[in-house]
Amino acid sequence: MRDLVEIGMGRTARRTYELDDVDIVPSRRTRSSKEVSTAWQLDAYRFDIPVLAHPTDALVSPEFAVELGKAGGLGVINGEGLWGRHADVDAVIARLVDIAESDPDPSAAIAYLQELHAAPLQADLLAAAVAQVRDSGVTTAVRVSPQNARALTPELVKAGVDLLVVHGTIISAEHVAHGESEPLNLKTFISELDVPVVAGGVSDHRTALHLMRTGAAGVIVGFGSTHGATTTSASLGIGVPMATAIADAAAARRDYLDETGGRYVHVIADGDIETSGDLAKAIACGADAAMLGAPLAIAAEAPGSGWYWPSAAAHPSLPRGTALQVAFDERPSLARVLSGPSDDPYGSLNFVGGLRRAMAKSGYSDLKEFQKVGLSVRA
Repeated sequence: MRDLVEIGMGRTARRTYELDDVDIVPSRRTRSSKEVSTAWQLDAYRFDIPVLAHPTDALVSPEFAVELGKAGGLGVINGEGLWGRHADVDAVIARLVDIAESDPDPSAAIAYLQELHAAPLQADLLAAAVAQVRDSGVTTAVRVSPQNARALTPELVKAGVDLLVVHGTIISAEHVAHGESEPLNLKTFISELDVPVVAGGVSDHRTALHLMRTGAAGVIVGFGSTHGATTTSASLGIGVPMATAIADAAAARRDYLDETGGRYVHVIADGDIETSGDLAKAIACGADAAMLGAPLAIAAEAPGSGWYWPSAAAHPSLPRGTALQVAFDERPSLARVLSGPSDDPYGSLNFVGGLRRAMAKSGYSDLKEFQKVGLSVRA
């Protein structure tokens, strides 16, 4: 039964939990972290670590996607971002960083982002970015919005993309529109594609289950961090309590497994995962992997030069993010962010090592088993 509380006469709300509200409860046995596997598989593609990079130009350049792919993760290029609009992306990002550093008013940097995204998409530039990742031998993934999925996907498939990510702040399987062009029917869209699709974000069981029924290979839970750079809660009043939302999506996965007799859809957590402990708790709540933004943007290989902004920050009429400085001095390598060594006692480095140690301390040897670990709620 859902835990409902009264917020006023005749009005109730569900009690929900953030990742900060829960703790992992170790079992009676432990094991060596050397005996732990963090590998997982999304459709035909195997990954050594359960880490995806948020599809923003601040983080995922073709070069960064290659480096993360070689490290065992998955970098997702923003198919509607700067890599498909400008030939001199490094220069325009450098200009954006200059604006953000010199003007304390965040609206100046956002206005420049909006200006950059007003430039038309160029299919040849986007195809070149995809080719650079594909030719390196790592899995190639590109994000498109639901509004532009039909127009952009043929070009992406032609360019050789392996995975398509249909990604927005909140995505549903059923979009109602009057007086607009025909909305995207995800079920039909996915059935006509030869590449697997990951879709999201979602925030509850019902929407997650509906997206799974479209044939998606994976469902994204959340819309990025609600701390700092992402401002969806402030601009739309919509928030995602990640511990509850991940658990809801995991329950939807179980229901869908029962419906289909065994088709497994992966749950990818995208929100409020700032430390290795957060990553461990997201997996413990039921996620198969996590999409990280700002935590990876501190890496020296990230194109944002220590700055981070979510893809929604460039929306032309209602931006839902801001440019946030996440690294100030010498930036660590991506390898160190993922696998250490770390000199930070709070978990901002060695994400995968922290996850492995949490699994080992709890006695579990792989991610699917770790999803069964006990959890407690803080008083």
